[in-house]
Amino acid sequence: MPYDLGATARLTAPCRDPGGTLTDAGAVQLTVTLPDGSTDAPVVANPPEQTGRYYADYVTVQAGRHLVNWTFTGPAYAFTDVLNVRLPALPAISSLADAKNQINMTSEPDDDEIRFWLNASAFAVEYFVGPVGIREVTEEHDITVAERLSLRQVPVLSLTALTPVLDGRTSYDPGTLHVDGATGIVRRLDGGLFTGPLNALYEAGRRVVKENISAADLLIFQHLWRTQRPGRSGGLPGASDDYSVTEPIPGLGYAIPNRAVQMLAPDQLPPGMA
Repeated sequence: MPYDLGATARLTAPCRDPGGTLTDAGAVQLTVTLPDGSTDAPVVANPPEQTGRYYADYVTVQAGRHLVNWTFTGPAYAFTDVLNVRLPALPAISSLADAKNQINMTSEPDDDEIRFWLNASAFAVEYFVGPVGIREVTEEHDITVAERLSLRQVPVLSLTALTPVLDGRTSYDPGTLHVDGATGIVRRLDGGLFTGPLNALYEAGRRVVKENISAADLLIFQHLWRTQRPGRSGGLPGASDDYSVTEPIPGLGYAIPNRAVQMLAPDQLPPGMA
């Protein structure tokens, strides 16, 4: 499961001889390659009571995918793994407590897995209604001359900057522009034209999350949680494994409950604007 930024990740690896038997190595080198390409070499430990088992505690300092390379000598052995670190601004819409209440769970051992599926359900919701969690968006608009721009992620909360991609071209003061938050359409207040290409920096998302969006998010989370536990109903007392879902949504990759789609219908955005 992904780690939160700033958390300590315990990295583990085995060392095996050519026959596949766990064995202590003469030397070990651990290299962590961070998302920006820099590297780190955490201190490695080998508990005496665990032959051929090695670990290192690594404090995360960047969000994103890390490559973890273990190299052993005496015997020669290598082990490669991946470490994922969440962005500081989580995509989750619902809280851990709300999710656990949805599946009638009070214990803590599965909290990390619950948070993982909460993030997945948030992406499904945003596929239909656009950004829910507030985020900063940077995007390029490859225009020559245009009466208006269409920001791609809506609802738009505010436009921070509209600057040229090419040297010597025109920048536009956000104070001289009108932004339709629901559609993302940007126009000049003086009725003039934009000349581009342009880079747009803006904030998208929702400051208030309506109940239908929250409810749909929890239904999708519950569905994802249950479908990975076939025959056990995801730990829900009296629950059935026979529940209605849509066909897999193109571009989304998995099916979600029909009831969740119906709840999101009032907030669905025009095609191509999510």
